[in-house]
Amino acid sequence: MADDAAQDDLRAHMDTYTSFHKLVTFMILWLILLLSSMALGLVAHQGLISTLLGVGGTFALIAGFVAFG
Repeated sequence: MADDAAQDDLRAHMDTYTSFHKLVTFMILWLILLLSSMALGLVAHQGLISTLLGVGGTFALIAGFVAFG
């Protein structure tokens, strides 16, 4: 009986850990995308390309994590 509860707790913990890991990975990748888009727009004066890269990259990241996550 106690082993079943421990297995359920372990399974729940691993599910939570996996979900949190995916969230952290997404946020790191999105932050890199955001900073590179800002640098392209502010430093290189390529506002349109920067906007398209930021919006398109955000949608691509979301679609990728939904499809493969």
